[in-house]
This record gives sequence, structure tokens and C-alpha cells, in this order.
Amino acid sequence: MIDYDALPEQRQEVIYQILQQTGRVIGADIARQLGVSEHTIRRDLQAMVRKGMCKKVYGGAVSQFKQSASFETRVMHSIEEKSGVARRCAELIRPGTCIFIDGGSTYLAMVNFIPEDYDLTIVTNSPQIAAALSGRKQGEVIMLGGKLNSQTGSILGSEPLNHVREMLFDQMFIGVCGLDLQAGLTAVYYEDACFKKEVMRQSNEVIAAVIADKMPQVARYKVASCEDLDVVVASSQTDTGSLAHTNIRLEIAG
Repeated sequence: MIDYDALPEQRQEVIYQILQQTGRVIGADIARQLGVSEHTIRRDLQAMVRKGMCKKVYGGAVSQFKQSASFETRVMHSIEEKSGVARRCAELIRPGTCIFIDGGSTYLAMVNFIPEDYDLTIVTNSPQIAAALSGRKQGEVIMLGGKLNSQTGSILGSEPLNHVREMLFDQMFIGVCGLDLQAGLTAVYYEDACFKKEVMRQSNEVIAAVIADKMPQVARYKVASCEDLDVVVASSQTDTGSLAHTNIRLEIAG
């Protein structure tokens, strides 16, 4: 039987393996499992953070954030999973409303499922999404102008921020870099986080599309707490158990 109390490297390897499998560890649970004190596990997590093996959150840790690939690469990733989430998101749209669609490969897929006969005002900061919507005969599509951020594939900066402050949205479909019960919804880039926050302030309902590799994940900049989200649409592969006891309306795509 391994004496984990005397072997920090082995403890940390066990913790890392659990993180790889589940994406999150709870300090108290790991302490009981390994027969050591919670203080010992906190020291292990601090050491693992320094090594870049994980990211600390309240009560434990989550796996280190996976840096987003280019938009073109993301479009080709998890196509079937995103398609199911995209379809369910589109089913939440109501005719005669004004909606904001954030940049993201899942929301690009959602465009294919928005009913053509819905008279909608659709606002987006994504050139790809605007182009995909250009053939709609009903309603209008508003593409926010400004500087293209090559990392996100979206228009960000002061110009789109000023534009959305003059708009009111019935629904916002917010892009998700990472989602975690304690850390909330997070973004990789500061400008993107600031923009998302502003659109949220102007929106009656905030909907987040989540696939398995987005949860639990914690990126660099906090956008919102989980309590600030109204609806999470997740794939059946996504571990959404931590959201079960929140006020979020959870929609699982088949």
C-alpha cells in the first residue's frame, strides 16, 4: 500500500490523472481518498500550479486551460457535438426578436438552424457569422464594425462597444472559452471579456452554448458568474453536474 503522506510526487501524479479524467478536483475529497490532510493537498495544488499542471479555484483545482486554436481549426473540431448544441440553441430563438450572436464555431453552425421565416434583427461581431446570414430574406442582419481580432476571429475594441451600448437585445448567445461553477464564464482575451460584459448588460436573456472541452475550464479573464447566465445549452458529453443546483436553466442537446 502506497504511503501517500510521504510521497508528494506520487500524490501530485494521482491528482493530475484525476484532473485529466474529470477536469476538476475537490481538495477535501482528494485528501480523504489519499489519506492525507487538506493542508497537504493545498500545498500539492500550489506546487502543481507553479509547474503549470492545473489552475487553482476555490476548494480545489481545474485542469490547465487549453489554449484555443484558430477559428478555422475550431470550425472543424467536434462537428457533430457542436451541431447538436447549435440546433438546440436555434430552437430557443423566438420570432420577432432582436438577438446578439457572439463569435464562435458553435454559433456559426447555429446559423444553419435558424428558421428562414423568422423576422429577426440579428446583431453579430463575427464576420463569418454575418456572411453566413447574408442570404436571409426576413428581418435584418447588423454587422458591428471595427478592428478584427485575429485570435478570436471577431470584431473587438471601442467601436463595437459603443455600438452595443445603443442597442437592447432580447437574447444574447455568448461565446464560451471556459465555464466553471466557481470561476464562472471566462475568456482568453481582455478585449473579448470586456465586450461580452457590455453585451450582457444590454440583454434580457443570456444563453451559453457549451461543449465537453469547455467545462470545467478556467481562462484568464472573468466575464460573468454562473448566476448571471440564464440558459446553458450543453452537449450530452459535457459534465454539467455541478450546475444542477444553480438557477441556470440547463438544456441538454441530444
